[in-house]
Amino acid sequence: MKENSPVRRIAHLDMDAFFASVELLHYPELRGMPVVVGGRNVPVRQDLAGTERFARLRDYVGRGVVTTSTYEARAFGVFSGMGLMKSAQLAPDAILLPANFEAYRDYSRRFKAAVASVAPCIEDRGIDEIYIDLTAIPEPSLPLARRIKQAVLDATGLTCSIGITPNKLLSKICSDLDKPDGITILGMDEVPTRIWPLAARKINGIGPKATARLERMGIHTIGELAAAPRELLVRYFGATTGIWMHEVAHGIDERPVKTVRETKSVSRESTFQRDLHVQGDRAELSEIFTGICLRVAEDLQRKQLKAKTIGIKLRFADFRTVTRDVTLEQPTDDGATIRRAAGLCLKRIELSDRIRLLGVRGSALVSATAGSADAVALQAELPLG
Repeated sequence: MKENSPVRRIAHLDMDAFFASVELLHYPELRGMPVVVGGRNVPVRQDLAGTERFARLRDYVGRGVVTTSTYEARAFGVFSGMGLMKSAQLAPDAILLPANFEAYRDYSRRFKAAVASVAPCIEDRGIDEIYIDLTAIPEPSLPLARRIKQAVLDATGLTCSIGITPNKLLSKICSDLDKPDGITILGMDEVPTRIWPLAARKINGIGPKATARLERMGIHTIGELAAAPRELLVRYFGATTGIWMHEVAHGIDERPVKTVRETKSVSRESTFQRDLHVQGDRAELSEIFTGICLRVAEDLQRKQLKAKTIGIKLRFADFRTVTRDVTLEQPTDDGATIRRAAGLCLKRIELSDRIRLLGVRGSALVSATAGSADAVALQAELPLG
């Protein structure tokens, strides 16, 4: 940081149970009830009097997963990403609603525009969260946070939670500390008292595998991670990750708020209504596979990008997930080339079990004007024909 430069104030704003909250705007009679959003073809019926009747989670049969849930449903242990059939065992009487992504995108645009009217330096992190650089705004943090929250409420009827700290890492943690409808403001001098007692997994970037490894080392909290010698973390996790863990445990994060988001990869995937077998369902799988590759190509062309690395993701019936990728000699946005490259990846996976999900990804992206227009020709017999 340059001498005499102002102390950074970075906010992380996270909409509260966003998808579920949008649904409650449409169905206010469900407020205070456990509500789960997810699945396909979930009906919202009307009886003869025109009164809406809702499906219950216990009645669901299918392959769907929870898109989101209200805080009342979360109290039963139902969280996003969980299978709906498993969720039904935890909260059988919860209301089940179909996802309405068109409405979610509309409300996402509304809340971001409302924030921009107060604080325009925004990094878009997805449909329901943003980072905001407040450094240049002279208003104190608490009234500024309240003004942002009120603007969001006025524009959408929805609440959000905000964390304000000197960096993105801490703000992301803090926006989750007082949900829903909370404000958390924290300075670097408060890291030992307010951040170190939290579980290490609260750090964005420390996932289940890293958490398990840390626990085997006797490290459970952020404070214990901060106390661990940097050399020990480097020995167990490698130089890049070990040094990063050491820094973030001490609340260090110099990443700027990026108002233009760089696209790292382009991907498409499909979860099947039933598990498909590579032999018995060969034709159907081949058609789906080709369609996904063509959609990835269309996405790349629309964004004026080309991918040098093509990868696939398979999830089998037992939820085992396998990924493979291949790097091309020249970047491409051509559907046939992507299909051939993805087929090469597929040949490297044993396809004895039924398949639940199939995905294709293009990464190592470059501008469409940066690479050769002639994609590399890959000669291979594809496993799915």
